[in-house]
Amino acid sequence: MPQKHDVLDAPTADTILRANLPPWFPAWAQRLGELYFSGTTSVFVLTGNVYDLIALDDDAAPPYGGLTRFLAEQMFGRWDLVLHYDLATGLRAFAGADEKRLKEMVARALPTVGDLSAIKKDAGTVLEILDRFVANTIMTPADKRLRTAIVINHASYLFPVSEPGRLSHAASRMLVTIINWATSAHVKNINLACVLLDEKKSDFSDRLVGNPHVAAIEVPLPDEGERERYIQTIATADKLDDFSEYTAAQLARLTAGVASTDLNVLLRSSMTSGARLDSKVFQQLKKDLLEKQCRGLLEFVQPKWGLDTVVGHAAAKKRLREDAQLLKRGELESLPMGYLFCGAVGTGKTFLAQCTAGEIGIPCVILKNFRSKYVGETEGNLEKVLSVLRAMGPVMVIVDEADAALGDRDSSGDSGTSSRVFGMIATQMGDTRYRGKILWMLITARPDLLPIDIKRQGRAEVHVPLFYPADEDEVKDLFVVLAKKFGTSIRREDIPAIPQKGHLSGADIEGMVGRARRRSLLQGANVVLPEALAEVIDQFMPSTEGLEKELQEIAAIIECTDRQFLPEAIVKRLAKAGGRGQLQERLNELKSMGL
Repeated sequence: MPQKHDVLDAPTADTILRANLPPWFPAWAQRLGELYFSGTTSVFVLTGNVYDLIALDDDAAPPYGGLTRFLAEQMFGRWDLVLHYDLATGLRAFAGADEKRLKEMVARALPTVGDLSAIKKDAGTVLEILDRFVANTIMTPADKRLRTAIVINHASYLFPVSEPGRLSHAASRMLVTIINWATSAHVKNINLACVLLDEKKSDFSDRLVGNPHVAAIEVPLPDEGERERYIQTIATADKLDDFSEYTAAQLARLTAGVASTDLNVLLRSSMTSGARLDSKVFQQLKKDLLEKQCRGLLEFVQPKWGLDTVVGHAAAKKRLREDAQLLKRGELESLPMGYLFCGAVGTGKTFLAQCTAGEIGIPCVILKNFRSKYVGETEGNLEKVLSVLRAMGPVMVIVDEADAALGDRDSSGDSGTSSRVFGMIATQMGDTRYRGKILWMLITARPDLLPIDIKRQGRAEVHVPLFYPADEDEVKDLFVVLAKKFGTSIRREDIPAIPQKGHLSGADIEGMVGRARRRSLLQGANVVLPEALAEVIDQFMPSTEGLEKELQEIAAIIECTDRQFLPEAIVKRLAKAGGRGQLQERLNELKSMGL
């Protein structure tokens, strides 16, 4: 890596290499180099995909190694000394695979740093020795200074997130040492860089990653081109044909969101097991790998149905089909950042979201509970999830019970965790670089409890209210469709008049079909018998939670962003009530009852 000019000494004092960084360097490495050579930054925090495999040169089939090896051989490949430290291995010189360079580094370190093999692994001791080395380097004549990089792995264990005043004296001293390096004008103007590595930015002390003199850089998951290059390195086209139904380009496109290490597992497991990598095997392997990578925080679902399966909601289906067509055509700028599906419980909000993913034909994930009781872990979990989603696009993200899951900017009582979670999600949802790449589907029966920052235009832009079916034909269609879900059938002409129509949720109708099927099975029939169905419909009693249902329906009507989504009966009800203002008063009245 080229050196930077030492402006504190005479211009001719240092031997300065001004070559540009190689164009094949990843974007994060280019960013690190730009900041370093600008003379503004000497301490860097690299987070994200820092423990993955990375290409070590620009060959068509390059060798791969860890990020620390890339730093030693490429980023700082021409520097005099690269010092690597973690709590397990202690402080050592590191030159990647170059043994000759390693011996030279050890010899250079002996008079300046000390006998590395004799230094204790204790972090406090190591930081004290390194701080003394940095101070001595500043005082050394420019022509005798060593160009030095310090790489600290698993660095969040040294500089952990903590509430103010909770760090021990020793931990505080180490943190202050690093911050002193970051803020020192002298350190910025000698050939010295310090790189701290760990997966989660949220695991680091805010005083470190929030310091304006420290550059926090995310290392992303490999993009499609990087994945294809890695696949071709592992298996030539002929060899790939032996165990895969996909070409390297097809596999690269289909493995969005998968790290190189996991891609290695996927390929080599098929190569050694003899199980041909067909669509069925591939989908299961990818699902397992991604869920493992996300530590179970995302559930990957394979939608079985498209919007043709959804009964009713004609206007909503029309809008969603149009957006599906625009996405397939690549017209991403015309798509919303996200949708909000609201309505009373049992109106089919989650089912509609999954069917939309099936209609579009993109991966669909459900955001599971990522909250933890441990300090900083909630934010770290979400940070990991968001990094995978950014790499996966296009992907649809379903957030059920969104009013509870997403937190609030004004949340208190949990040391600010909920407000930080809210900020992270709101920032991601509003990042227009991912328009059409991450489609958010927020689902809630209480949209009134969602912060306005989340449901505003530019985030969850399209608000779709859903209601219980009120038309008898629509209700009968639901009986027929749900019977198929149970693996049986109901003839439409066998469905009697439905006295409870308008008061039945999809879950109610599903329950009725299940009961009718049970009665039919007890009578030895494999299909739903008309008399069993008629008896169930006659005896069924819908839920009596009228006020809660009314509150949820009113909230959905008020939240609606397009009048076309409202059924005719609801439009008339809205007009009769005197508009949304009057409904808002009724909503406030119901909420004042403690609902």
